[in-house]
Amino acid sequence: MADVEIRAFTVDDADDVLSVILPIQREEFGINITADAQPDLRVIPDYYQSGKGQFWVAVWNGAIVGTLGLKDIGNNQAALRKMFVSAEVRGREHGVAARLLDRLFAHARETGLTDIFLGTTDKFVAAHRFYEKNGFSELAKADLPRSFPLMAVDSKFYRYKLG
Repeated sequence: MADVEIRAFTVDDADDVLSVILPIQREEFGINITADAQPDLRVIPDYYQSGKGQFWVAVWNGAIVGTLGLKDIGNNQAALRKMFVSAEVRGREHGVAARLLDRLFAHARETGLTDIFLGTTDKFVAAHRFYEKNGFSELAKADLPRSFPLMAVDSKFYRYKLG
């Protein structure tokens, strides 16, 4: 899917990011969560685009169809957050998730990160397979760094070791 652009988030993208993430969380996966319960999405530049962090969007036909956040948690470690891809461009044939993750890995290497952690819900089974296929290893909640930003819905955790 060569016409998908992966680029850094700009403040003009804020409403479109919410319009991708909220329906996936609420309608597809039945997670009762609101935009207000995710204050990081209202302050993406401050929350994600600081330190070694970043937030990317995937754009297809002029519309945002994917998101991926990387939160700097200190000690050359980061948390992968808010990875969502719209249903119409999901899957290997479109490669949106893989391209977002490739961009994250390139950024992580460029900035000297050593570990990327993530938390997800048991409901995102396809995401579990995707992360595992891309080199993430499951780990116990107790093994997360203290600085990892836990979400109430997170019940499964992964780590990717760079280098």
